[in-house]
Amino acid sequence: MSNKLIIFDTTLRDGEQSPGASMTKDEKVRIAKALEKMRVDVIEAGFPVASQGDFEAVCAVAKVVQDSTVCGLARALDKDIDRAGEALKGANSGRIHTFIATSPIHMQMKLRMTPDQVVEQAVRAVKRARQHTDNVEFSPEDAGRSELDFLCRVIEAAINAGATTINIPDTVGYNVPHQFGELVKRLIERVPNSDKAIFSVHCHNDLGLAVANSLAAVMSGARQVECTINGLGERAGNAALEEVVMAVRTRQDLFVCDTTLDATQIVTCSRLVSGITGFPVQPNKAIVGANAFAHESGIHQDGVLKSRETYEIMRAQDVGWSDNRMVLGKHSGRNAFRTRLQELNISFATEDELNATFARFKELADKKHEIFDEDLQALVSETGTEADNEHIKLVALKVCSETGETPLATVTLWVDGDERQAQSEGGGPVDASYKAIETIVNSGTTLQLYSVNNITSGTDAQGEVTVRLEKGGRIVNGQGADIDIVIASARAYINALNKLLSAAERAHPQI
Repeated sequence: MSNKLIIFDTTLRDGEQSPGASMTKDEKVRIAKALEKMRVDVIEAGFPVASQGDFEAVCAVAKVVQDSTVCGLARALDKDIDRAGEALKGANSGRIHTFIATSPIHMQMKLRMTPDQVVEQAVRAVKRARQHTDNVEFSPEDAGRSELDFLCRVIEAAINAGATTINIPDTVGYNVPHQFGELVKRLIERVPNSDKAIFSVHCHNDLGLAVANSLAAVMSGARQVECTINGLGERAGNAALEEVVMAVRTRQDLFVCDTTLDATQIVTCSRLVSGITGFPVQPNKAIVGANAFAHESGIHQDGVLKSRETYEIMRAQDVGWSDNRMVLGKHSGRNAFRTRLQELNISFATEDELNATFARFKELADKKHEIFDEDLQALVSETGTEADNEHIKLVALKVCSETGETPLATVTLWVDGDERQAQSEGGGPVDASYKAIETIVNSGTTLQLYSVNNITSGTDAQGEVTVRLEKGGRIVNGQGADIDIVIASARAYINALNKLLSAAERAHPQI
């Protein structure tokens, strides 16, 4: 059995299915480049048949990525498979990932198909995918709740039809580790031609067991794990790439395989995805959380100072955290700025992007004494996400808030080339600002979430605001950062409005 564990990243496809996490084509390309730099083996770039935007995004990723395999998802339908094949034409290495449901409840209630029809459709799909590429992955959707005998039957048929990777999804996060590991083991043992395919797993986190289930499967013979940066994904999310990779690497006494991933890129990727999607990383998140390598307990601090290994099972530097930093401020020049970004593994596609970020850096440095790495990450994310979809821009915001008086906000917006101004009262400065914005745009949205996080410590820290808006069933997240929390709030709201205006209807896959 191979000692190479393949990392299949589906941040751009399954991760994007998180409510509000839709990404533009350019944002997908930025993340894909970061994943390639991290040496991810397979990048699932999207679901090409879902929309024209998805199709164009997969095409764009396929053209720029050279070292990783680029994958497109397709239901077991001719039109899906042909659309995926077309999107992957420009790929240096392409894969089509096709799926059909195999659990009794899905076959009966969703597909309205008999088991025989499902097997026939699976075989047809794999054979059609082989007309486009010899790298074909097949997933029996909801395998975690499927009958073992039927799973063996459909998998054997898919491999005979030409599937080179067999993915076992725990689609609804129903399984527990010993059960899921045993399922993978029995499938490998019982399917006669299992040696002709790589077995993979795709676990959801509905019970908080996605990583545990994935690792149990690896110990039972799976040699590909499908995962996402920060565990982003449908409902409660997917297995977190950073946790899977570092668990396997840290516990080489238990695992007989390892990845070829460059783990030093993990933190950079995590921050990039968080900034683009507007999904903040919780401080106590494993590997990439701000507190993951922090120690406050005196006993712990004493132990770490004497020997790091007393309370740390891996080095912070190995996943991209750095103990060293160059102090940046308003007197820092472009070279120091560029050098620090390079040390943080941040690069720009064009000189214009660098210049725009440097201009933001100077603006921030005039307000804030010292610029931290986290501030730089926020600046880069904001620069990269605004240009693509700015139908609305914040021109000016003035808020009056004093004890015993109703807060009053005056907002000036640029809306598709026209400058408009409105004034509104509210229960607080943020509420007044949002009401003034709505007076201008009249979006008809519902605010579902308002969240504030400090990017760094100190009273001059930037505040990072995330808002979630809903309209007509569409949900988007917006993000904004500023040392003035009211301005950050307005930017986040406008960022979300821009996403709503740019959003397109998409078909919705699931595996």
